[in-house]
Amino acid sequence: MKKMLAVFLMAAMIVSSFSGCSGNETSDSTNASNETTEETSAEASDEETSSGDSVTFGVLAPLTGDVSVYGISTANGIEMGAKDVNENGGTMEKTLNLEVMDEKGDIAEATNAYNALRSKDVAAVIGDVTSKPAFAVAEIAAEEYADGDGVPVITPTGTSLDITPCGENIFRACYTDPFQGRAMATFAAENLGATKIAVMYNTSDDYSTGIANAFVETAEEKGVEIVANEGYGADDNDFKTQLTKIQALEPDAIMVPDYYSTVALIVTQAREIGYDGVMLGADGWDGVLNVLDDANKSVLDNCYFCNHFFINDTDEKVANFVNEYRETYGEDPTAFSALGYDSVQIMDQAIEAAGTTDAEAVVAAMQEIEYDGVTGHITFDENGDPIKDVAILKLEGGEVSLETKLAAE
Repeated sequence: MKKMLAVFLMAAMIVSSFSGCSGNETSDSTNASNETTEETSAEASDEETSSGDSVTFGVLAPLTGDVSVYGISTANGIEMGAKDVNENGGTMEKTLNLEVMDEKGDIAEATNAYNALRSKDVAAVIGDVTSKPAFAVAEIAAEEYADGDGVPVITPTGTSLDITPCGENIFRACYTDPFQGRAMATFAAENLGATKIAVMYNTSDDYSTGIANAFVETAEEKGVEIVANEGYGADDNDFKTQLTKIQALEPDAIMVPDYYSTVALIVTQAREIGYDGVMLGADGWDGVLNVLDDANKSVLDNCYFCNHFFINDTDEKVANFVNEYRETYGEDPTAFSALGYDSVQIMDQAIEAAGTTDAEAVVAAMQEIEYDGVTGHITFDENGDPIKDVAILKLEGGEVSLETKLAAE
């Protein structure tokens, strides 16, 4: 088991009981407390923390539960980002510590964990990972900040549109669901020359619905005919009825904004009924190659999806990040890992620019920041959303390649 996964899961086992990207696959548990914590740093001691020789960021992520694959990947990137900060002199020449809490992908757990972090006097919060917990945390954090007692918060991967409008101290490193929908519609119309497109989406998922709606709106603005707009349920695993209907309409492409496990089923079934045309997706497709056997990966030929970065990008920052991640964890990073890494680096850069951990000063610095990172050149708009390019990736022959980059809006 990889180093950080083992560390996080060991921490989770100590306590009683307690997914884009970006997901919102959360439970409605109302557990009263969350005591799972894990403090990590470059060998920082309690003496350092208590003597004022360190800065601590709180981290919220689902390290166990249904969406832990996203939380662990993000947390790994955050941990590596903090390590690199410390190797480059720390935050304001102080050791950067991480206080990590496992919120299991649960809204109630996330808010309890956030409150626990605030009691530890953290300078900032990185998180949450999935959209619904991220929104719940943002609401509380924004209210505290408005009352003069808050901290800056950045979600690495919460793509739901409603997160950052909660308050001026709320930021995100990833782009939003509607942004992805607009980007893919633009690519389909302008780069692929598609004139007829069908859409399939998960009607019970905010992520899937948000992207689908924005895709349809933008595609129609660009003169593309939406020949079908088919929904399905979260528990569905047979999609041939919708696909057969769509195939009869002879679309130039099918847009499927969902997560890779469902995508693998839909694309496989599309090929089984004879559809060999273009299929499109969003960042939830990241990892789809990993859930298909080598013999079946050809079903993904002629597919395109947008993502926050490309693992084989020749950019030096990307290459260094990927190599370090592989050396540290023995596996490839995901977009969640890259966004986690950038989130720590962005917050560190803002605190350095502010020259203090005072929340108002750091928020002001975040609003003016220009950051060049693994997921691109980032500035923030008036809502705290990033302005950056989006990578369009192509799947072919069991491999992923960079098709193009679309300029930031």
